[in-house]
Amino acid sequence: MERSGPSEATGSDASGPDPQLAVTMGFTGVGKKARTFDLEAMFEQTRRTAVERSRKTLAREKEEEMSREKELRQNEDIEPTSSRSNVVRDCSKSSSRDTSSSESEESSDSSDDELIGPPLPPKMVGKPVNFMDEDILGALPPPLNEEEEAEEEEEEEEEEENPVHKIPDSHEITLKHGTKTVSALGLDPSGARLVTGGYDYDVKFWDFAGMDAAFKAFRSLQPCECHQIKSLQYSNTGDMILVVSGSSQAKVIDRDGFEVMECIKGDQYIVDMANTKGHTAMLHTGSWHPKIKGEFMTCSNDATVRTWEVENPKKQKSVFKPRTMQGKKVIPTTCTYSRDGNLIAAACQNGSIQIWDRNLTVHPKFHYKQAHDSGTDTSCVTFSYDGNVLASRGGRLKTFFLMYFSI
Repeated sequence: MERSGPSEATGSDASGPDPQLAVTMGFTGVGKKARTFDLEAMFEQTRRTAVERSRKTLAREKEEEMSREKELRQNEDIEPTSSRSNVVRDCSKSSSRDTSSSESEESSDSSDDELIGPPLPPKMVGKPVNFMDEDILGALPPPLNEEEEAEEEEEEEEEEENPVHKIPDSHEITLKHGTKTVSALGLDPSGARLVTGGYDYDVKFWDFAGMDAAFKAFRSLQPCECHQIKSLQYSNTGDMILVVSGSSQAKVIDRDGFEVMECIKGDQYIVDMANTKGHTAMLHTGSWHPKIKGEFMTCSNDATVRTWEVENPKKQKSVFKPRTMQGKKVIPTTCTYSRDGNLIAAACQNGSIQIWDRNLTVHPKFHYKQAHDSGTDTSCVTFSYDGNVLASRGGRLKTFFLMYFSI
């Protein structure tokens, strides 16, 4: 007998595992290669299928739209032909009934059978057409009310009587100061420069001679930091500008914007305001002396009117204290010099106007109690050129008062 050598055993093992043994042991997948997937190919396949489906849906929608349009066209073609036939029949019946009509009428009836344009409505068939009928043109609009007509007439009259249209101006430009309210304007005595101030704390300088088409200011500054500008005024010589803001200290700057002087602030703990060196509360307005160079005055919420000199910023020159008839303090809202500079006028919150001699600060020379309503802020007072009349503008809402006083 021949024995099988070890080489034969190893050859049978190399051929592979026994399939029954692999099933029993759970190794059915042993020796097989893992399946690989190409993700890019899968994404490309899904994209193509999606594009094909969208094309098919679009084609279906187009076909449905085309079929609908065809149906609508067919219905439209059927309707006018049926209505025309009905109209022709009605016209032929009416022409056969009218036996007493002449040959001209018969010819006109035959021409009417050939209708041009859209068919007549069923109510108007066989009837004469009246173009004023409401069924054809609709109801007429209601007439305007008398009140509306009166309002339109009043608006037209107001436009005609607007005093702005009566200003004999030949040229006009718009200067944009900023985004907030412009609260102060000052014009140079020669008319060559303009200075503006507003609620944005800015003071801007405009030079008309050196201005280009952009209409921009050549200088902008904030002389009073975070205080709104209330008043700007050039001196009589035009070399200085008085700046009055919401602070208690007025400033004087030159025509190029550089500071010349600043008024001193007073002591708010002193009862008698005449003993302080300056204002202790918010300022309202200011004015230059018309004759004396370097002298100006200011009025404040501390119930005083003070005169100053540019050469002496550490102390005011004189103090005027407005009072009521009962001797109580009252706040001045505006002040001004007379044309010769000998009188000082101030309008107060109680509606009074008080006038002092410039050299006598104790008692007012004139005191008008009820020039304006009490509790309103009079915004302006000014003297006439001859110095005999004083005009003031009251502070009532939406109204202006011009009060004249013989001095």
